[in-house]
Formats: sequence, structure tokens, C-alpha cells
Amino acid sequence: MLFAGGAIALLIFLYSAPEETTSRMPRDENHRKFYEIKSKKEAEKLCVGCHSKGGEYPLTDTHPDPYRCLFCHKRD
Repeated sequence: MLFAGGAIALLIFLYSAPEETTSRMPRDENHRKFYEIKSKKEAEKLCVGCHSKGGEYPLTDTHPDPYRCLFCHKRD
């Protein structure tokens, strides 16, 4: 009975979770190589090339530290 109550509470909690708002990794020519690399950790090493402070598309000051990019910005 306790297990069933816990399971129901968990389902209610998950159902009421907010929608995912983080953008997915774009499917464009700039990001094509990230889809070809099987290892997420290997692919993430290349993110800083464009998304570092001096890069073409730097991260905002409010963005979390960029060490697990593909954890949030999922590939399709």
C-alpha cells in the first residue's frame, strides 16, 4: 500500500513538471559534426570553439558553466 501511494505521488509530481524550455542543438551546417560524433563528451569539447567568451556566438553571462552542453541541448 505504501509503495502504491509513493508511485502515485511520483506520477503526480512528474505530470506537474514544467515543459522543457531548453533549445535543442540546431540541425545546420555548423552543428553537423556534432551529430556525426557518437560520444557526447567528445562532441562537447568542440562547443567552446564558437561559444566561448571570444567566440562567434558567446554564451550569456547567466548561462551555466559549459561543461555538459549536450545534457541540456539535446541532439535529435
